[in-house]
Amino acid sequence: MGGRSGGELDGAVGRGVGQDGAQHRDGQRTDGYEQRERGAGPVLTGVAFKADAVGNLLDSDPASARALLAELRAEAAEAIDDIRRLVYDLRPPALDDFGLAGAIRQRAAQLERPDLAVRVEADGLPALPAAVEAAAYRIAVEALTNAVRHSGAARVDVRIRADGRLYVEVADDGTVPGRAWLPGVGIRSMRERAAELGGTCTAAPGPSGGRVTAALPLGES
Repeated sequence: MGGRSGGELDGAVGRGVGQDGAQHRDGQRTDGYEQRERGAGPVLTGVAFKADAVGNLLDSDPASARALLAELRAEAAEAIDDIRRLVYDLRPPALDDFGLAGAIRQRAAQLERPDLAVRVEADGLPALPAAVEAAAYRIAVEALTNAVRHSGAARVDVRIRADGRLYVEVADDGTVPGRAWLPGVGIRSMRERAAELGGTCTAAPGPSGGRVTAALPLGES
């Protein structure tokens, strides 16, 4: 699964801030979202202007063109980071259209291939707090996407159940046992989402494949 490495990654991130803290963080995210939205536009406009300038200088002043290319690369990386964070903060529209189970099934159908079966078990879920629902969706989709892209699996199972907490499990049969996973952006984001709600997330290879498991407190719906 995406960014695999280093020994068992105990996503078990310590107790987070719980539902009230998640709501407070939602307010902070809204402010941050607006700030990043305002910042990304000018940066992208600058990238476009500099790309034009590079084209004009390629023949007449290659040294200046190379310098502008270096600046353009740095600014593009900054814009990509802002856009990634904007997407991170958005509530997936599919949750409002289909609910948690339906939204995950929709994404699973998009990722399924003739050589890869994806099964989703998520029936009988209670009404969920919006923050829990969004976190569960993001964790499940991140883990599912990583499994499809990186594990070499023939089958991926997504299981979601509520029993005092909301449990999200994504297991694949393709990871080489004992091979460490690199804790990249995807794994960190899953752990952070669980931690914000006071939950835990673990990600590691096992004897029969890779497994990501999250436990999220249900709180008040």
